[in-house]
Amino acid sequence: MLQFLSGIIEHRRRRHLARSVDQGRSPRQSLFSRLRAKYDAANTTADNFKHWSRADGLSAAAANSPDVRRILRNRSRYEVANNSYARGITLTLANDVVGTGPRLQMLTPDANANRFVEQEFFAWCESIGLAEKLRTMRLARVGDGEAFALLTSNGVIDTPVQLDLKLIEADQVTSPTLNLDRERYVDGILFDSAGNPVSYDILRSHPGDISVGFDELHDTVPSSAVIHYFRGDRPGQIRGVPDITPALPLFAQLRRFTLAVLAAAETAADFAGILYTDAPANGEADSAEPFEPIELEKRMLLTMPGGWKMAQMRAEQPSTTYGEFKKEILNEIARCLNMPYNVAAGNSSGYNYASGRLDHQTYFKSIRVEQSQLARVVLDRILHAWLREAVLIEGYLPNSLRTLDASFEHQWFWDGHEHVDPAKEANAQKIRLANHTTTLAHEYARQGRDWEAELKQRAKEIALMRELGLSTDSETDSLPDTEVTEDDAEDVPQAN
Repeated sequence: MLQFLSGIIEHRRRRHLARSVDQGRSPRQSLFSRLRAKYDAANTTADNFKHWSRADGLSAAAANSPDVRRILRNRSRYEVANNSYARGITLTLANDVVGTGPRLQMLTPDANANRFVEQEFFAWCESIGLAEKLRTMRLARVGDGEAFALLTSNGVIDTPVQLDLKLIEADQVTSPTLNLDRERYVDGILFDSAGNPVSYDILRSHPGDISVGFDELHDTVPSSAVIHYFRGDRPGQIRGVPDITPALPLFAQLRRFTLAVLAAAETAADFAGILYTDAPANGEADSAEPFEPIELEKRMLLTMPGGWKMAQMRAEQPSTTYGEFKKEILNEIARCLNMPYNVAAGNSSGYNYASGRLDHQTYFKSIRVEQSQLARVVLDRILHAWLREAVLIEGYLPNSLRTLDASFEHQWFWDGHEHVDPAKEANAQKIRLANHTTTLAHEYARQGRDWEAELKQRAKEIALMRELGLSTDSETDSLPDTEVTEDDAEDVPQAN
């Protein structure tokens, strides 16, 4: 028996050495390969086996399969619809990113043409409700992971350009029932050899509609007419997952803890007291029926049966850790959205001025990044489509813009963020302008306003004030300078 086992071991050793030679390693390298240093996180032990058991090596497309994304969408929609915190967080994020809507500033050499396009494009945005649709797209990215919009024509629009933006849910962009995924065709999207989307298969009806049958009708729409808005977290990712995916278990924990605390408090409140005795079994005590309820009258002096005592139930819920637990859970939930706790909770009672500004810096930077992506992926596509249609209308655009080959330089303005102390911000702005470390264009852009339009409006106001004999001296010149504190250090540039 020992000879048989030795033969097996020797056979496996020779096979291992032969495999090492085939892989370009010497037998000595193979022998000492297991002695090389390792990462602690790469070791699998009995303690961390269960924690890492769900880790996989799937690609971005395989990890975000249609079934996985459908489950995440349904669960995130459920939380947003039924959890007040989830609803408030998503609404706040959409309002902060989109605000009242973007404003266009054309930068072509023709100033009159720029002003004309800005006015006409603004009127078109108001007619189709672009700001509302952008907020809906941002909400969809939080709850669904992605948003789709079709560039269509709508004859009801009361503007010369009848371009419209039709929003569709992510559920409708999918492979039809009888059209299985294949090479360069993944989940309803056809790609070219360079990885660019060529067309989208869009179901005519939502899969959740009751009237939808087994063979869903669909339309194949070219990519030039489809806007796909999502956040790519991994190379090769073609579809998005909800932004609040990491927080979905935390939302469930928050709701369970709140309901458990409420149930414990209600249970304690349902019982006014409990009757008990210290006497041993079969001891000297009057008989009393177990679990028999006794109705008590208010403000009455009662006598207990012999040998029995009454203890009043103490309300121990919510405990002192209840508020702290909810705060920590909300803070962890909001972190995946780069949102500070006081914005997520709608409560800044524990903040001071400096800590509030410090937390908001990260949040506002995240907002600027999202606005940049929204401008590049959505707004630029919409503007180019609007200009292409406007060029086709005879006599509509100025001559300087009546060519598709022209360079339509432009920029977008978003709502600015209000300062918690306007006096300190105004004083810091005054110092920045005085030492030439900023410009009026930059300062107005921070407020989401066009500096050219604001200066022209101010010039009109000053001219009218002079015409009416009113003083045009700036009232701020007569005000004492506000002392710049440490809280304004980030607003005021330091001298070299």
